[in-house]
Amino acid sequence: MSDTVTLTSAVDGFAFTALHAQPNGARKGGVVVVQEIFGLDQYVQADVARWAALGFEVLAPSIFDRAEPGFVAEHDPTGFQTGVSYVQKVGIDAMLSDIQACIDELAARGPVFAVGYCLGGSLVWLAAGRLKGLAAGSAYYGSMIAANAELSLKAPVVVHLGRKDAHIPADEVKAKVQAAHPDVPVHIYENSGHGFNNDGRPDSDLADAELARARTLALFVANGAA
Repeated sequence: MSDTVTLTSAVDGFAFTALHAQPNGARKGGVVVVQEIFGLDQYVQADVARWAALGFEVLAPSIFDRAEPGFVAEHDPTGFQTGVSYVQKVGIDAMLSDIQACIDELAARGPVFAVGYCLGGSLVWLAAGRLKGLAAGSAYYGSMIAANAELSLKAPVVVHLGRKDAHIPADEVKAKVQAAHPDVPVHIYENSGHGFNNDGRPDSDLADAELARARTLALFVANGAA
């Protein structure tokens, strides 16, 4: 079961909402789930439930609240364009500050990890270099990763890319990341396109999605998840 909580950004004092779920069973740590540009939609909700079932307390910030509180869009051209406009309106620094607020909220109860998808994958990569208190991060198909490949990282990260992703050139991203960070695993999933963690989507291969989740969990366990 999940509920909604309100947290405050230290950057501008803005109060934003976040989907929150308590862990099933013994608590292994905290996970911040960072959305795609479509808001806290059914796929984010499913991911929150998935991590809670694995024993993590979860927060998924609604990072577009400054533009439209509670924004959720369809995965169609209109939803995409609206999401892109909200990225520009809210800005990276404000979105990262919301992630930091989630990390701070969870940190008192154990190690904190982050996983993000599309926009969220880019933000997790940036968070690993710019934020405090993150134990490890898993970044899925983020379009800003290549441009920020040389960012100095404070936390271990794993990167997941789809071979069939028409938006992000997997080999190019992998080459740039590993040139700057040879120790960062960059996995390319041959049967998947963009958004492959979203079960049931046309570009999602379930075996690839499950393998990426297992690799993410292994990274979290290796970095303090009980």
